[in-house]
Amino acid sequence: MKKPDVERIEEGLGEGADARSSLPVAPSMGPALATLRTPAASVAVDSRTVFISAMAVVLAAVAGLVAQGLGALIHFVTNLAFFGRLSVQPVSPGDNTLGGWGVLVPVAGALIVGLMARYGSRAIRGHGIPEAMEQVLFNQSRIPPRMTLLKPLSAAIAIGTGGPFGAEGPIIATGGALGSLLGQGLHVTADERKALLAAGAAAGMAATFGAPVSAVLLAVELLLFEFKPRSVIPVALATATATGVRIAFMGGAPAFAIPDLTTPSGGALAFYGVLGLVIGAASVACTRAVYWLEDLFEKLPLHWMWWPALGAIVVGVVGYFSPRTLGVGYTNIEDILSGRFVGTAMLVFCALKFISWSVALGSGTSGGTLAPLFTLGGGLGSGLGLLATQVFPGLGVDVRVAALVGMAALFAGASRALLASVVFAFETTRQPLGLLPLLAGCAASYLVSALLMRHSIMTEKLARRGARIPTELGADALGTALVRDHGLKTVVTLQADMPLEEVRAWLASDASGSHHQGFPVVSREGTLVGVVTRRDLLDGHASEGRRLRDVVKRPPAVVFDDSSLREAADLMMDEGVGRLPVVSRARPQLVVGILTRSDLLAGHRQRLANARTRERGLGSARPPSPRTA
Repeated sequence: MKKPDVERIEEGLGEGADARSSLPVAPSMGPALATLRTPAASVAVDSRTVFISAMAVVLAAVAGLVAQGLGALIHFVTNLAFFGRLSVQPVSPGDNTLGGWGVLVPVAGALIVGLMARYGSRAIRGHGIPEAMEQVLFNQSRIPPRMTLLKPLSAAIAIGTGGPFGAEGPIIATGGALGSLLGQGLHVTADERKALLAAGAAAGMAATFGAPVSAVLLAVELLLFEFKPRSVIPVALATATATGVRIAFMGGAPAFAIPDLTTPSGGALAFYGVLGLVIGAASVACTRAVYWLEDLFEKLPLHWMWWPALGAIVVGVVGYFSPRTLGVGYTNIEDILSGRFVGTAMLVFCALKFISWSVALGSGTSGGTLAPLFTLGGGLGSGLGLLATQVFPGLGVDVRVAALVGMAALFAGASRALLASVVFAFETTRQPLGLLPLLAGCAASYLVSALLMRHSIMTEKLARRGARIPTELGADALGTALVRDHGLKTVVTLQADMPLEEVRAWLASDASGSHHQGFPVVSREGTLVGVVTRRDLLDGHASEGRRLRDVVKRPPAVVFDDSSLREAADLMMDEGVGRLPVVSRARPQLVVGILTRSDLLAGHRQRLANARTRERGLGSARPPSPRTA
């Protein structure tokens, strides 16, 4: 190929030897820019956020009413099953006078649940939160509509007939199902449907415990896997609304009223941190025990429909010897936290509660895990706190604070919802002096759990199905990196009027710049005409009489130099291209570079360096900027 021809191709570079050189574009480019495809502007909230928030408020009001209805339904089933009367008055199944016949009541309820799961929906088995997580992550937040009815009904039967579960899990699952159902009925995106599902689930928790802030945090940590205004705002408004519904029905008293606490001493605070370490190990043991029992049931030569009935036999027998283990047992939590239920009797109760709950949950019946974990954690914390007061009386340990820390720390370790656990314990007791011990204990429990166990009690089931679950929230590396730091490089451009035959010869010449995979195409005036790839140029079509502009398939998609790499990546996906010309937003008549998919991968370099590179902070050299790295 003649040298003048090579220079002609490289002239389009506009003296492009300098990485910061720019390609001049004719003034007539202005109107053409209106037809270019550019990255969509990123906004935190918009009119859609307002619409979804309004829907979340309506949803929360309904979820709050459903929560009250489910509570009444559980009381109705309890009254009917254990006392033979039609009533919705609150009553404990442990107060029954059936004697040995009472063992059969949980079995009868479990048989009904098994039939509902077999012929209704298998998804009603379990405590609901993992199932909601699965729909969020892998099914665009689409929960089958029948779950809206089957889940609360099956849970009411299981708990009302003595199942050792909390009502909050089914209420959370039902609220999520309502949100998903609303999202499936509206013209919304999958992300907006996810926000509605999370809003309904959080509203269910807030309506149960009157803990709106921890409900928001629980949604963020277990359902949303993000902290974005367009999803957090609807969830927050939903929890506030649902809490208002709860106050209207039940008043504004805390869920677990306990006497006022005192400021902990330094020694006591250190003990609560150590207590959190012990509770963290206990959370691992609880999780593994539940799934070990689940594995045992999987090996039985019986259809899974019958497993809940087998587990209910254990529930009934344990309930015969310890009636307090039957049913929801929120009063047990309050008695432990207030110090009214302590000592050996309390520890025996907790041991029996654990056996009853773990066997029942492992059998695949319907019920929640939050209340049992709170009970077990509170009991273990109370027992260790009482031991500390006897062995180390000078520490100033408060048994009630130890119980509070144990309650929250067991849930933090088992679920990995650290912030939700801390705030939940505060909101349900309204004891601000417990916040510091809670933070120390829950963080310690979280640490031990994360070290010893890869998955939580919420995600282990999904992991066993081959799913990969997000375990942390972090800043988007591409969202914080700018195109100008990665996409300003020498641009080899081609003239639109060049003969295609000449371009193909240049590609085969091994000349400088001929090995690129894509080339911007410009007119004689410098106007950007489009982008062509090597495949476009060498696709086998006849080249006689064809010009380079004949190969351009569509108007170019461009990215601004101050756009983020995330915006650029989204545009690449939308357009189905692997490279984008870079233009200046302030001077759109200049093409200043080109961005490729390799540049997007390079955008993760700083994130990896931050996570892996160890260096001394004092006296060390300042790390290079992304542009000069």
